[in-house]
Amino acid sequence: MIVKVRDFVKENNMISKNDKVLVALSGGPDSICLIHILNELKEELGIEIMAAHLNHCLRGEDANKDEEYVRKFCRDLKIPCYIKRVDINSYAKEKALSSEMAGREARYEFFNELKEEFNINKIAVAHNSNDQAETVIMRLMRGTGIEGLMGIRPVREDVYIRPILSLSRYEIEKYCEDNKLSPRIDKTNLETIYSRNKVRLELIPYIEKNFNEDIINTLNRFSQTLSVDNDYIQSICENKFSVFCSLKNNRVIIKKEAFNEHEAIITRIIRKAIEKLKGSIYNIERVHIYDIISLSRQETGKSINLPLSLIASNTYGDVVIGFNKSKEKVNKQSIYKAITHLDKDELLKGIVIKEKFLDYKVELRLVGSNEVIDFKSSNFIKYFSIPSLDFNIKVRGREDGDKFTPYGMKGSKKLKDLFIDLKVDREDRDKIPLLLINDNIGWIVGYRVSEKFKINKKSKYILEVKFESEE
Repeated sequence: MIVKVRDFVKENNMISKNDKVLVALSGGPDSICLIHILNELKEELGIEIMAAHLNHCLRGEDANKDEEYVRKFCRDLKIPCYIKRVDINSYAKEKALSSEMAGREARYEFFNELKEEFNINKIAVAHNSNDQAETVIMRLMRGTGIEGLMGIRPVREDVYIRPILSLSRYEIEKYCEDNKLSPRIDKTNLETIYSRNKVRLELIPYIEKNFNEDIINTLNRFSQTLSVDNDYIQSICENKFSVFCSLKNNRVIIKKEAFNEHEAIITRIIRKAIEKLKGSIYNIERVHIYDIISLSRQETGKSINLPLSLIASNTYGDVVIGFNKSKEKVNKQSIYKAITHLDKDELLKGIVIKEKFLDYKVELRLVGSNEVIDFKSSNFIKYFSIPSLDFNIKVRGREDGDKFTPYGMKGSKKLKDLFIDLKVDREDRDKIPLLLINDNIGWIVGYRVSEKFKINKKSKYILEVKFESEE
């Protein structure tokens, strides 16, 4: 059994030499088998082991006895053990979660606290091949896709490892018996009030008796086969994601061309986009993915609300997925800023005037008469013709009725229409600084400059303005 686990660990590159491995230790047969085997292998693998036990305070004296058992077990093996008590019922109420989800969240919160405190490399959990089969059946009944049918992965995020996933529950119980480990038994695992327990205690035994006595291994092989196929499709998705998607200001922009890809690819691209924003796709269902695909075919400006406080919108055919904040209307007065300390004498001496506007540093200076100007050096450095030093500069956000004369045009245009022409996302329009010279918009920062202040041979003064983001 120890050799089987060792080989499985090596096949899946779970552990590296000198890793610190934290074992999630409930005190039941699975976790006791796991920590005992890892302790036997620690010299060969070159690892350091410690344990973490969370008392959920759900089963009264039984839970306290589990805690005592774990404490003594680790003390006898000289394994450092960290124990925490959490009232899961109160935790679930506070977080508006089921007891099962609250327990899982509290456990992983505890594990990650220890991970940070002790620079732990790996967190080992005790899922076995029976757990894998049960998971595949439950997800199949819920209507999952290929990724769900892969079940439990041996390694997740290069941190969470499952060294005994290759062992059956029978093998684990026999190992505990042979080594006289006397693990604790959680009586709630024998109650059929939970769906997983019904699958474990009723459905799988029925299948074994009437259809396939080797159903556990069959389902595990099925999961492994799908895993190989999915890894190939996922590799294509990763490449397509880098081509069609960009992450900007806590939003993922999926280019319209992505929606011409095969359904198997675009659905994965969308899931990956959501995972980039939230760290998981929990609560994102098939219907939400296809709602986003449908959104890509609608007119610009349309949007849909998603779980996880997300919103997806169609922006000129591209789909933008971001956080669904209540519309952040920028207060025009609060961001209005007149640059009142514009010292003309300092400008004449070539001194750079420095100001701030929102998250930007703003710098102004007069260009020297013999200086060569690179007009295309940056979208955030622009030059303006100033007829005299009797001028004022202001920086503000857009206001209703704003008009602008783009470079190369004679007539003015509504700023709103120009933003539409430039395909500027609605959410970004209020955040774009406008540079005003003598109360005329001279520059839509990052986009266009005005015809009114273009530089020619008659220009007496040339003003350089530079915006630099502090983000």
